[in-house]
Amino acid sequence: MTAQSLQGPAEQYKPGLPRPGALLRAASDAIPPSGLVLLAILSVQVGAGFAKDLFSQLPPSAVVFLRIAMGALVMGVVARPRLKGLTRLDVGLGAAFGVTLGVMNLSFYEALARLPMGIAVAIEFLGPLGVAVAASRRRLDLLWVGLAASGVVLLAPWGATGSRISWAGIAFALVAAVCWAGYILLSAAVGQRFPGTTGLSFAMIVSFLLIAPVGIGTGGADLLQPELMLIGLGVGLLSSVIPYSIELEALRRMPKQVFGILMSLEPAVAALVGLLVLGEVLQVREWAAIGCVVVASVGATRSSR
Repeated sequence: MTAQSLQGPAEQYKPGLPRPGALLRAASDAIPPSGLVLLAILSVQVGAGFAKDLFSQLPPSAVVFLRIAMGALVMGVVARPRLKGLTRLDVGLGAAFGVTLGVMNLSFYEALARLPMGIAVAIEFLGPLGVAVAASRRRLDLLWVGLAASGVVLLAPWGATGSRISWAGIAFALVAAVCWAGYILLSAAVGQRFPGTTGLSFAMIVSFLLIAPVGIGTGGADLLQPELMLIGLGVGLLSSVIPYSIELEALRRMPKQVFGILMSLEPAVAALVGLLVLGEVLQVREWAAIGCVVVASVGATRSSR
């Protein structure tokens, strides 16, 4: 689909009136880049909130399948991947990128099913934090590592009975964190070998093929319910397509370090969305743990320049 086909015939617009594309660009230019980053974070977390709300009707693996299927469909239309001209190494990296993306989403949703949203995101955020620390190599980074570790220690259900925080949930969130670190590293490599956003589109198709057997097997005929499919489309747009587009625009207009610092607010935003959308009230200790991860992420991002 070309940009011209999206705009439609030129004669249907009166001379002097701005085109829809120009209106969208003007709207994005009117929002400061920091506001765009916050919008992207909010979009991701609201999408996660809607996804978790679906767990009462579908298992997490089926919800992941809906999200990835809808995201792959939209990205495949917007940026159709082409294998012509790519080497085996290029395709292998793209496939590894897709597998990492699929496992990351599946692990995160399994963590969401066992943990409050803010806590799951805080633990998952150890992935990009680890990448930032590894890129810095300063002694001060030991402080950020210790601070993040303190946050996880505060969250762990040491000897607690009937706790809403489970070791299984923490384990799934840690797997998602490792995958997020791999996602960051692989996205840089794939971005150099695939033109535009076709690398992400290819990865989402691979991720769809990986998750489909599990998602269809657990979701079954319920996946065909129109209401659930519509919600799945919304989750895919909010969690993947919309924030990715917004982040690209924000990165075009602001330094990467500032972008990373603002992204460090994601665990706190997740906790607020969990409170407002899902009614998840966190304890003071849990807020303190999330604060440790946020401060550690900000510190590591500032020192990695």
